[in-house]
Amino acid sequence: MAAKAAEQNLAEAQYALAVLYREGEGVKQDYPLALHWLQKAAKQGDAKSQYNLASLYSDAQAMTPNYPQALYWYHKAAAQDFTLAQYNLGVLYRDGKAGNPDYQQAQQWFQKAADKEFTLAQFNLGLLYYDGQGVTQDYAQALRWFQKAADQGYPAAQYNLGLMYRAGQGVKADYAQAVHWFRKAAEQNNSPAQNSLGVMYSEGLGVAQNFKQAEIWYCKACDNQNQPGCNNYRKLMQMMDKE
Repeated sequence: MAAKAAEQNLAEAQYALAVLYREGEGVKQDYPLALHWLQKAAKQGDAKSQYNLASLYSDAQAMTPNYPQALYWYHKAAAQDFTLAQYNLGVLYRDGKAGNPDYQQAQQWFQKAADKEFTLAQFNLGLLYYDGQGVTQDYAQALRWFQKAADQGYPAAQYNLGLMYRAGQGVKADYAQAVHWFRKAAEQNNSPAQNSLGVMYSEGLGVAQNFKQAEIWYCKACDNQNQPGCNNYRKLMQMMDKE
């Protein structure tokens, strides 16, 4: 049924058929056929097809990436206000996949997606402000965008918020807030946050000093292959053995 409708040049059917071929649902997985049908639908102006065509062009597991084509079709979808396309444009420009890195373009596209509450865009916009890439370095703006992503539960943003509160970057240093955000991320299995939470317990920063809690969090970080966590766990055990 989908194939017949696709042959009649119905964009929605062409998109649906492309998804079947890309995912191998009910048919043998066939990336060239997925590409074929996505191209047909995308050329008719279907935004989700334009986005998925760009995604396929940049999917190294599916085909040899063609980043200029990915960039072209992401632009087409982004011009129709397709949020994921705007975010992925930011990634391509930041990483220089289709040329030299262009942080100003990355910032503009991350901003568009971030303004629509897209978590990954908020986090990556925060990183640009934190590092001063494409924008003037601005810790207050970095904090603002990390906060937005953290409030949506994104662990890397929660961890970065903890770092900024601990260091007093863009905000007055607040160890209790640092502990709060480290804990949020650590409970989502973010290993750097687990290590940092261990440090706060070990040093008694923002929380009562508690070596047992430090041990627990260092151990969790180490179990997640976080080398600083392993090092801190070993040092803590050596210190406790001497007492």
